[in-house]
Amino acid sequence: MRRESRRMKRMARSHKRKKTQGMNLTSLMDVFTILVFFLLTNTSSNEALEPPKVITLPDSVVETKPRETVTLMVTDKEILVESRPVVATSEVIDSKGTVIQAIKDAMVAQMDKAITVAKAEQAKQAEGADGAEGEDDANQPEPPEVNILADRTVPFSLLKKVMSSCTDAGYTRVSLAVIQKAAQG
Repeated sequence: MRRESRRMKRMARSHKRKKTQGMNLTSLMDVFTILVFFLLTNTSSNEALEPPKVITLPDSVVETKPRETVTLMVTDKEILVESRPVVATSEVIDSKGTVIQAIKDAMVAQMDKAITVAKAEQAKQAEGADGAEGEDDANQPEPPEVNILADRTVPFSLLKKVMSSCTDAGYTRVSLAVIQKAAQG
């Protein structure tokens, strides 16, 4: 009998080991839940434009967020359209005319993107508008828009030439990017 009891104890111990050898999935599921939550919160669309480090934008108390459009950046060294260098800033400052042909050509090349964004914006507004108003607005096409990110140290004469080149290329809505600061009460 004594042998049977030892044998029974060994079998019981072996049986317990087989049950506990599996992997605990609770902590693994917690990690995956946290990972999914992190990805969902950080991949949401960011509506604000992120200015590059070479540009210091001026401050403003404006409340509206900029729309996604064609982006033109004016640094102290060069002018970029959609992050592609177009012309040196010194050449624009030294030029006599108000329209810079290199900027105009680059903006005309980006017209397809501007029109696509304008149509998407118009469709979004038509969904939110009431029946009669939405039909009137649908007949009028949205004008193309450009956002200009310019360093706060850039002279206005340079900005005037850049804006003139944009309007000459067909962009009737020109927005200057600023840093939003708290509204003064």
